[in-house]
Amino acid sequence: MLRKFLYLICAFYTLTGSASDGIWLLVDTNALKIEVKKGEQTVDIIEGIAIGQSGAGQKTHRGDNITPYGEYRIGWVGQKSTFHRFFGLNYPSVQDADNGLRKGIIDRYTYSDIINAHMYHHVPPQNTPLGGRIGIHGLGRASEKIHHSMNWTHGCIALTNKQIDHLSQWVYTGTIVRIK
Repeated sequence: MLRKFLYLICAFYTLTGSASDGIWLLVDTNALKIEVKKGEQTVDIIEGIAIGQSGAGQKTHRGDNITPYGEYRIGWVGQKSTFHRFFGLNYPSVQDADNGLRKGIIDRYTYSDIINAHMYHHVPPQNTPLGGRIGIHGLGRASEKIHHSMNWTHGCIALTNKQIDHLSQWVYTGTIVRIK
């Protein structure tokens, strides 16, 4: 019962806590593109992204190379990164934690840490058995040729350095990111 209540509180915040400009990102893992949205209107499209080596879906554990489906927020912005820029997601979400607890992937203490982080609008623990450090990033010094030929990340969403620089005009801490 308490778990359902906490989930509803966090879900309500996610749905109602958007920034005043209404900008959010839709990551389409099939079309390999990011749509920058204002409300339901698409204001920009970035094509040719790469996702996790194992595709997209529900992450089952750290190191599974899956880009997680779900709704997240940008939890932090790393301007200096091995990957040029890094927009970290507040993964794992409440739903990810709920699934992880139900499947025995995480224990109640880890579950509580994740839930509490979301309740107080903090970045959840990034070193859980569910994984962490999922985000949208550039290439850094990696090869654009490889980037354009395959999905190569460990679960992140990758763009070229030029694309991540372009995206940075739209992205800030708190921006909603929906991954489908």
